[in-house]
Amino acid sequence: MRIRGVRTVVYEYPARRPMGDVQLPDGGLAFAELAVFLETDEDLVGVAIGTPGAASVIHGLAADLVGADPRATAALYQRMQQRIFKGGAGGAAGNALATLDTALWDLRAKIHGVPLWRELGGAEPRVPVYASGLDQPLTDDALRTYYRDFAADHGVRAGKLKLGRHPESDRRRLAIMRDALREGSGRHDVSLMIDANEFWSPKQAVRRITDLEAEFDLVWVEEPVRRDDHAGLARVSRGIRSAVATGENLTAASQFVPLLTNESVDVVQVAIQGTGITGALRILEMADAFGLPVALVNSPARYVAHLGTVLSNHLAMEVLDAGPDAAYTMDDRIEDGWIVLGETPGLGLSFDEEVLRRYAVDRPSGQTLSGRYGRSPDSGISEPGLAGGAAERPTAEHPTAERPT
Repeated sequence: MRIRGVRTVVYEYPARRPMGDVQLPDGGLAFAELAVFLETDEDLVGVAIGTPGAASVIHGLAADLVGADPRATAALYQRMQQRIFKGGAGGAAGNALATLDTALWDLRAKIHGVPLWRELGGAEPRVPVYASGLDQPLTDDALRTYYRDFAADHGVRAGKLKLGRHPESDRRRLAIMRDALREGSGRHDVSLMIDANEFWSPKQAVRRITDLEAEFDLVWVEEPVRRDDHAGLARVSRGIRSAVATGENLTAASQFVPLLTNESVDVVQVAIQGTGITGALRILEMADAFGLPVALVNSPARYVAHLGTVLSNHLAMEVLDAGPDAAYTMDDRIEDGWIVLGETPGLGLSFDEEVLRRYAVDRPSGQTLSGRYGRSPDSGISEPGLAGGAAERPTAEHPTAERPT
């Protein structure tokens, strides 16, 4: 079997509600994704989901793969790495490499007729999960409903709250999430995480987290400061009781080296949409060598769960409810706080071509989360009550988003 080429489709679908964090508190109303089909000279096709901005790079990299045996995942990953070396493995280039690598692994498992978790060497198709919501735009009542229902419907007893700008609001909403998880699960022993999305300076982070730790037992604090502030992350880790989690925005094993050697991270996070399967395995082995636990970041279609089945040091995988999945189905389910994978060969991801055509767009609209997302200009300097510090705005209920036109 040989690779023949790649086909991609940009599509956009509405979120059930606005999704955002401290950097985008009003949220985005839609998601834009890229369906990727890695074609062979036989019937099998490798699939994956990328970002629309990576489409041209994906086509360029795929041209270098034509004629290759798709089972040679390590060699082809190295070939793609060398191809993008000068420009670096970040942004669109990093996502392109990661997406094609994931499609290659999908093909490799399909060739062998097994689900990816078996191809990777997993014995049990189960991975523990925690609830996440991109929940900054939610009202207090909507926040309570979201986490209560998630716990009740899926047996989840852990949740992560987006926060960072307003101390009193953060404290109130963290209590709401905790109580909602307890109510929905019927258990008192729930686990709490928070995510500041790189909004604070190191001193802000220590002050704000220490204040929260007086009332809450936090498992980890995610991205309290910038991902590249290795000294600042280390200062935060030393100054608080909670673990510092970071890494979801990094794309290559080399980028994790300073985090590990500077003791800047306590929980290593990996997002396969930036690293691919091959890259993630390398990074996760590094984390294990340093004796650190890892946490997998949510991916479109949740197929990152396959990777979690082979990790001895994995804490929990992020899952969120953004509304009905558009254009595809997955062979998985969430029950009793675990994501359970099926036996469908490959990722278990199947695109519905008819639905894909209905959602297909030439380019994403301005309403998508990724299209509006960036870093707020007052990150690291915003202080409530001071000139230039943003005042807390009332959160309004949002109607169900309609499909962008």
